[in-house]
Amino acid sequence: MSQPAATPALRTGEFVPLIALLISLVALAIDAMLPALPAIGEDLGVVHRNDVQFVITAVFLGMSVGQIVFGPLSDRIGRKPAIHAGLVLFMAGCLMSIFARSFEVMIAGRVLQGIGVSAPRVVVMALVRDQYAGRQMARLMSFTMGVFIIVPTIAPALGQWIQFLSGWRAIFAVFFAVAAVGFLWFAIRQPETLPSERRRPLSPRAIGNTAVEVVKIRIALGYTLASGCVFAPFLAYLSTAQQIFQDVYGTGALFPFYFGVLALAVGVATFVNGRLVMQYGMRKLSRGAMSLATIASVVGLGLTFAFDGVLPFWLFMGYLLFVFVCVGLLFGNLGALAMQPLGHIAGVGAAVVASLSTLVSVPLGALVAYIFDGTLYALIAAYVVFGVGALAAMKWADEGWMPKRRGAPLKASADL
Repeated sequence: MSQPAATPALRTGEFVPLIALLISLVALAIDAMLPALPAIGEDLGVVHRNDVQFVITAVFLGMSVGQIVFGPLSDRIGRKPAIHAGLVLFMAGCLMSIFARSFEVMIAGRVLQGIGVSAPRVVVMALVRDQYAGRQMARLMSFTMGVFIIVPTIAPALGQWIQFLSGWRAIFAVFFAVAAVGFLWFAIRQPETLPSERRRPLSPRAIGNTAVEVVKIRIALGYTLASGCVFAPFLAYLSTAQQIFQDVYGTGALFPFYFGVLALAVGVATFVNGRLVMQYGMRKLSRGAMSLATIASVVGLGLTFAFDGVLPFWLFMGYLLFVFVCVGLLFGNLGALAMQPLGHIAGVGAAVVASLSTLVSVPLGALVAYIFDGTLYALIAAYVVFGVGALAAMKWADEGWMPKRRGAPLKASADL
């Protein structure tokens, strides 16, 4: 049962690792599966090599559906019951994948996992927004992401180790256990942050009206689209990482190490962002990081053509390290900027922001991944194209901070 809203909030030292654990289920459910994809494809009779990528994209498909449900649901019944419901669905999806005897059942289980894990992913944003705003919100989310990034750093190695000891089905058993721990910790320690007087009715009409309101807010929509553009090529990378590292570059058992190094680059940058954002602001850091990543990708694409589609491994790693540092400066900031004007509708607002950005990124990122042909042309070109798209969306959103008549920027934007 949810604790009353008057219950004192958790201290940051416990709150950050708790919400990091909850949102880390997303990374765990994706990255730990990467080394197991060939074995899953072989055991479940996958014919086309690239079809096994759907084990990854199915989770994001489920998330795009679940986020639009759990955000409004959390506005109606509270943050805690919504997260509890999602964790139960996630664990049910894990059981489906454990006992799957066909690829179709596996994908259905993965979609259910995505629906379930969308609850902590989207409701945590509302949970934080209930208690924080502006740069403080961005700072806390950056520190959370810094803790969270430990998971994708070690998840592929963990998945490879579990698969070696007990087979790929045991990986889903570990997912189940981690979700159960998060469920109990959250149930016992986290107070409810949404008092009953602030709860909103749950109806398709109310959800639709609120979604329209969110879409009409230029700042929220612009940064949501920018988030989608940033994540699309990143999703393509996640879907093809095992093929690139093991098939193209022949890294073998060292794949989790190289993947972890790149994930750590994102994590370090995200953690550093928690400090930089207090000095420079979210908008300036976001524009700078996106510009640098796009320029680096233009150079990288030119070099890819010079090397007939496959960069030398050291150059490929250097390029991704630089781009992922930039991405780490973007993840916490873009979400916080999109949520900034949505405090009065945080639950539905978080749902629309997350769902729309996912709906932008999933089909585009999956398409880039599916046309993977053993070269790097598609992946690096995606970083160029979507980088330009993200910069355009951010520029359009930033114009929403300015008043209609000439003069200084809106006072409310000074903290961003």
